[in-house]
Amino acid sequence: MRLCRFREIIALERLIRLQAWVEHVLPEPLRALAPASADASFRRYFRATTDGGSYIVMDAPPDHEDCRPYIHVARLFRAAGANTPEIIARNLEEGFLLLTDFGNTTYLHALNADNADRLYRDANAALVCIQAASRPGELPEYDRELLLRELRLFPDWYLHRHLQCELTPGQRAALQDGFDAILANNLAQPRVYVHRDWHSRNLMVTEPNPGVLDFQDAVYGPITYDLVSLYKDAYIYWEEERVLDWVIRYWESARKAGLPVHADFAAFFRDFEWMGVQRHIKVLGIFARLYHRDGKDGYLKDMPLVMHYLRRACERYGELHPLLRLLDGIEGHQPQAGYTF
Repeated sequence: MRLCRFREIIALERLIRLQAWVEHVLPEPLRALAPASADASFRRYFRATTDGGSYIVMDAPPDHEDCRPYIHVARLFRAAGANTPEIIARNLEEGFLLLTDFGNTTYLHALNADNADRLYRDANAALVCIQAASRPGELPEYDRELLLRELRLFPDWYLHRHLQCELTPGQRAALQDGFDAILANNLAQPRVYVHRDWHSRNLMVTEPNPGVLDFQDAVYGPITYDLVSLYKDAYIYWEEERVLDWVIRYWESARKAGLPVHADFAAFFRDFEWMGVQRHIKVLGIFARLYHRDGKDGYLKDMPLVMHYLRRACERYGELHPLLRLLDGIEGHQPQAGYTF
């Protein structure tokens, strides 16, 4: 109880400092400061309301977060033509940023069968702009070490911690062989700027559209990664025929923009699928970690959809069939919740 009380006091003291800073940097008097959203990290967001409009305040505790990558990527993506929040004021010592407000309408809330083509067309166009501006040396490399570290979240957090499943030596070997094959594909792909979470919760319906959020972990890596995040989205499902059409439209736009995509769409789509396998394996591990380590259970309902994507891709490629058999072997451990297929 004493520890909880101590944490509450620390949080209140930080909120008082945050409000004092906001009142100092706002162009007009503050009328209200209220929670806007939180994400899967230690960052929190507040909406500061004035008579003239509203602003977003990022609270990123320096002990856990660093605002400098956010500022750097915001500049890069904005220069490329993407609509990222304008940084109005900053306090790097405290971890506070004052940003323009994109409102409350995420793609996830807005998407429906009637507007999806238009919204995804805008998302494709923004992604192509960001990728066309890519150059090495600006962002961290999405290298083998980072890709593999992400894959290892799956056995550590999803299998062992979440499912309480111990792999046999044969299963461990099959998993490692699968990881090696996935990484060989991922690392052979052309490299561009990668937002790393280009999906319906981080794209806002704005003018110009979309507003782009949560880009601070951007890297320089495989060209299909953000496309997978968008069209094999953990939070919204579309029939494969429609996804295929949107991916083709991206591919056509990317070719016109001179991006280094395969001239053969089938080869490009294979890379898209294999990149998805890496991401889905990672996401299952992350969602399990968010629950067991951080006490965030809101992601559990999204696990079955992610597993569905993973299994469908493994079914289509013979090299991934050993990984599919491993998934079959652990099927009895999987909780039944959320999406079913």
